[in-house]
Amino acid sequence: MKGLRFGVTVVQSDPYPILAEKWRYFEELGFYSIWHCDHLLRSLDPTAPLFEAWTLLAALAAETPRIRVGALVSSNVLRHPALLAQQAITVDHVSEGRLELGVGCGWFEEEHRRFGIPLFEPGVRVGRFSEAMGIIDPLLRGETVSREGRHYRLSGARLRPRPVQRPRPPFTVAAHGPRMLRICARFADRWNSFGTVEEIAERNRILDAECERIGRDPAEISRSVHVEEFTTAPQGLPDVWSSPGAFAEVMGRYTEAGANEFTITQPRPDQYETAEKIASEVFGTPV
Repeated sequence: MKGLRFGVTVVQSDPYPILAEKWRYFEELGFYSIWHCDHLLRSLDPTAPLFEAWTLLAALAAETPRIRVGALVSSNVLRHPALLAQQAITVDHVSEGRLELGVGCGWFEEEHRRFGIPLFEPGVRVGRFSEAMGIIDPLLRGETVSREGRHYRLSGARLRPRPVQRPRPPFTVAAHGPRMLRICARFADRWNSFGTVEEIAERNRILDAECERIGRDPAEISRSVHVEEFTTAPQGLPDVWSSPGAFAEVMGRYTEAGANEFTITQPRPDQYETAEKIASEVFGTPV
């Protein structure tokens, strides 16, 4: 486990005081980062309550002094890239430079159907995302941006203040298919995906090849896997929160596939005692 980083994902369905308590608890356990989702509906249960990602992220960043914070991941089809860049700058200041900027092209069809927000065909969606990244990146670097793209048009656009982190907050790009991995190779500081051990290993190889194709050192991009039961159980892997040994087994399998970071679905309250043992044995946290 040496050299690995561990993040935890917390679905924002609880009342705010409980969410704030959870974030402080997971920070004390020693997680490197904490994340929630960017949706209008909860994907596994559209009837459940769900707070908006970026306003909540700003509030919870103010509740925690150390842990790195982010949305896994911000959907490009839900907001203009310049708005996302400005939100990122704001949260980077609120958190005093702890923002991890997660970005993706969007995917959840039901929320788009219910709210009447265009999702676009997959090819168009990826094209929009590629253009958006070419806008977000320079805006966060403090540059003045003019673009006449197929999907976005900017003329002399500039954002102030600049982020706390320089040259900009790090990008976590969610990517699974070849076109998205190509974009990831250009912009990402961290790649995030989910799937079987074999799928992650193959995507990891594709990302390496895309980096080499454009002359970028593949080692510049951290490799992060999102771990939750719906992907591990069908592979015959144990629940990561069932024991320190189970945690080590699952992380070890994905590490062999090339991962060096993890975002892990939060433990249930009845698993907190085991999570504390894992934090002590794996993270070295005194609990």
